[in-house]
Amino acid sequence: MDLTIDMLIKRLRVVAAISVMVMLLLTSCVIRYSFTGASTTGLSTVSVQYFQNRASLVQPGLSQNLTEALIDKCRSQTNLQLVSGLGDANFEGEIVDYKTVTQTISGDARAAVNRFSIAVKVKFTNSAVPENSYEMTFTRFEDYDSNLDLSQVEDGLSVKIIEQLVEDIFNRAFVNW
Repeated sequence: MDLTIDMLIKRLRVVAAISVMVMLLLTSCVIRYSFTGASTTGLSTVSVQYFQNRASLVQPGLSQNLTEALIDKCRSQTNLQLVSGLGDANFEGEIVDYKTVTQTISGDARAAVNRFSIAVKVKFTNSAVPENSYEMTFTRFEDYDSNLDLSQVEDGLSVKIIEQLVEDIFNRAFVNW
């Protein structure tokens, strides 16, 4: 019976030693994991400058909506602190195109489908990993029935397109696609 107690005590000591080593290992490692796949390693702040509307057709509120949508995305999908100056990660740019064009023509030579598109030129700077910085233009569009006037569908389509553009801009910056 004494052998069994001695063996039990030795096993408990081994388990305790392993537990202490695992705890030390876990507390010394910092692992950043995001359900979005966003990598913010080396970054602690983010800034989003106001996106001016430089398109030939200027829609009131579009600049504000795009800028706020990108700010909201950064807040909700990263743990970075939003700053008003220049952050470790910085977005700036401008809306360069806002238009609708005929996409398909029906048999009677009338427009059947129109395409509404928005293009945004973005400069992203990553001070921690400069090779992840970029400057590029993102374009997204939505088609709509030509029997509808743009003013009837513009607000709803703008919301969809802004959402897609922000997703593209964010993913290019933090998910590295």
